[in-house]
Amino acid sequence: MPLVVRMTPLRKPIGELLKFVAALRGPRRAETTAFFRRYGVRHESWHVQDTADGLVVLVVTQIEAPAAAAEAYAASTEPFEVWFKAQVLELSGHDPNADPLGPPTLAVFAWDDPPGKA
Repeated sequence: MPLVVRMTPLRKPIGELLKFVAALRGPRRAETTAFFRRYGVRHESWHVQDTADGLVVLVVTQIEAPAAAAEAYAASTEPFEVWFKAQVLELSGHDPNADPLGPPTLAVFAWDDPPGKA
């Protein structure tokens, strides 16, 4: 299954990101689950990294059909998506309506442990 990997600077204090995460895990958990399922996401993880240029957020998404999902997500005006995209824009400066998959990423190395091999 394809992976989409994105990196964006964190333009707000990390506490603001953690409030967003708390909403996704808490009162908006059911909406979050429905949101990811709607776009064929099987896994998504967010990672904060401290760099010389400040904090960045790395997002890794395992998704069935990235191009189709990106088009639908960018066009969506569903209330949860509108809220989610506004949070992303506010926290990172990245506009998911304009560029839902983020800047292109070139995968230069991947390794998988073959099943049944020692």
